Amino acid sequence: MYWQENLETLSREELEQFQLEGLKKTIAQASNSPFYKARFEAHNITPESITSLDDLQRIPFTTKDDLRANYPYGMAAVPLKSCVRIHSSSGTTGNPTVVLHSAKDLDQWANQVARCMYMVGIRDTDVFQNTSGYGMFTGGLGFQYGAEKLGCLTVPAAAGNTKRQIKFITDFGTTCLHIIPSYATRLAEVMYELNVDPKRDTKLHTVCIGAEPHSEEQRKRIEQLLGVKAYNCFGMSEMNGPGVAFECKEQNGLHIWEDYVIVEIIDPVTLKPVKPGETGELVLTTINREAMPLLRYRTRDLTCILPGECACGRTHKRLSRFKGRSDDMIILKGVNLFPIQIETILMQFKELGSNYLITIETINNSDEMLIEVELSDLFTDDYSVLQRLAKEITRQLKDELLLTPRLKLVAKGSLPVAEGKAVRVKDLRKL
Repeated sequence: MYWQENLETLSREELEQFQLEGLKKTIAQASNSPFYKARFEAHNITPESITSLDDLQRIPFTTKDDLRANYPYGMAAVPLKSCVRIHSSSGTTGNPTVVLHSAKDLDQWANQVARCMYMVGIRDTDVFQNTSGYGMFTGGLGFQYGAEKLGCLTVPAAAGNTKRQIKFITDFGTTCLHIIPSYATRLAEVMYELNVDPKRDTKLHTVCIGAEPHSEEQRKRIEQLLGVKAYNCFGMSEMNGPGVAFECKEQNGLHIWEDYVIVEIIDPVTLKPVKPGETGELVLTTINREAMPLLRYRTRDLTCILPGECACGRTHKRLSRFKGRSDDMIILKGVNLFPIQIETILMQFKELGSNYLITIETINNSDEMLIEVELSDLFTDDYSVLQRLAKEITRQLKDELLLTPRLKLVAKGSLPVAEGKAVRVKDLRKL
């Protein structure tokens, strides 16, 4: 059973003591890696020098650049023969980031994902279909091993081929999906095009969504289209992959498992801790990883810790819905904004579909934003109606963004469709 009450309901004092012991062990383990050995020696850090969690701040941050600079095995804290799997990023702009796993690490990861799935009501009686890519991408194998650990009948469908996905869902009696938010809406659209009503013709009841930022409005649209409950999942390959944090049935923040990681929220500019409840960059320290522990890893993801305790009874901290990434922030005419702010507005209009594209380019020495968004099946070709709709959407966007973008309503199917992570922004100023 994956309701681990002894761990999931620890008091704050018990959790912090657990983390302190785990941090000391992690420092001892990380000292075996060339990277951390040199870093600890330079800052006089030993397990014995750590007497409270506050001492964590004596340790410098670890960044994605550090992982790339030590590619491929410079971060390993065990001999290579003790590692059984490697995952990596695409590395399209240089060396990829590599994460090594021992057999113990993989078992812990599978347990972590199984705990998340159990928390949202998935059981060994469910048929779980995974639409994520496998291979070096962690979303496939992470959920695969977690679902198997939980005892689900698993369907490793992998990414793409929407009609095949739908056939598997209907033929195998799939009850749960792991799916990217933008692809979930695409899947629903194709279902309706094929005259498959997911509420009538499938057994779907739960979807786990993650891998790209999405708004609450997008989540509600997925739930309405598929007739399911959709739970937000957060993961990253540097922290194993999926399962780092997950919503419970309350759908009020993502529980981040503090028996696996220590959580910090910092100002991405000053690198100082932010006040409780303030949005900042998530920084994570692993405390149970064997092959490649990471200390104070800057995730670049922007969130905050929600105050108070969750009604579900779990005591681990809850993170708010992710605002985006600090390196995804758009600066336009002196205004800082994130794509998810635009999505939040667009998804409120039933006349609009789920596919949109933000293009930023310089016109006559001035940076301009164009937002193209597809109309839904409810659209009309009545020019006056479309004009009023565009005017209202633009007004709300201006109120939210504090600048006025150009808005273009386009016919359904006009914009590119991605079966992986959706491309939402084209910043032509960088070309």
